[in-house]
Amino acid sequence: MEARELFPEIEPYATRRLKVSALHTIHIEEVGNKDGVPVVFLHGGPGGGLSPTYRRFFDPAQYRVALIDQRGCGNSTPHGELAENTTWDLVRDIEHVRETLGIRRWIVFGGSWGSTLGLAYAVAHPNRVLGLIVRGILLCRRKELQWFYQDGAGTIFPDAWADYLAPIPVEERGDLIAAYYRRLTGSDESERLRAALAWCRWEATTSYLIPNEANIREHAEPQRALALARIECHYFQRGTFFASDNFLIENVGKIRNLPGVIVHGRYDLVCPMSNAWDLHRAWPEAAFTIIPDAGHTAMEVGTRSRLLEATEAFKRLR
Repeated sequence: MEARELFPEIEPYATRRLKVSALHTIHIEEVGNKDGVPVVFLHGGPGGGLSPTYRRFFDPAQYRVALIDQRGCGNSTPHGELAENTTWDLVRDIEHVRETLGIRRWIVFGGSWGSTLGLAYAVAHPNRVLGLIVRGILLCRRKELQWFYQDGAGTIFPDAWADYLAPIPVEERGDLIAAYYRRLTGSDESERLRAALAWCRWEATTSYLIPNEANIREHAEPQRALALARIECHYFQRGTFFASDNFLIENVGKIRNLPGVIVHGRYDLVCPMSNAWDLHRAWPEAAFTIIPDAGHTAMEVGTRSRLLEATEAFKRLR
């Protein structure tokens, strides 16, 4: 596969704050060509927030890109808020953004939790979707969460796993998500921060095939860590608010007629390769690429290049 570079840095041509409930206001950026092919970018987490790098996956001459800070994270307010923050609240927000921007149909682009949310949105509103580009597939099934947060990935990164276990007493380690949730939502501010930093360091350390120190440092910023850890734990403690454990696979038939691209790193520890394989088997019409030398992040060369190849191909959609 040809190595592709991201498009040049770009600033939004418009930003706006959209009131989506009595409590929540979300931040939206628009970049590229106002008359271009519409696309919505869905970041990871839940709770991860936007980065300027995300704007650069799209040809600015051809695409009109809307990037959303989901409830509680990034520049959306209130920061780190868990009330009125569910998968289906976020799906409604995406549809509210589409209507507000006057877009009839758009491409959905998302990775990790962004793939979960993108698939959920497409299942709920298939007639509003031109196509989907999803990578680092997270279906939020119990076995996936157990693999990463309870019993699995730690056998490959035992040193980082020891740091992840450190804030939790031995007697509470039978359910680490629940133990972290108690600390991340507790009244002790120092304990909340310690738990958030340990949770996020574990995720950051395992996201690249070779751990990336810059990424680890970014996840150590206290406000970012608190939002990411609190919101992720809130969602995962509640089964991601899906009606069944295998909800997305059970409902993928609603979107099989849509153009799709699935990209996944062979050595993704955060979201195991079997997630993407299961989605591929349920949605064989979608183009499926396994990146042989990549982990979880979108920024590794093979994954980045395949995503850019996909956005180039999707320029034809209207």
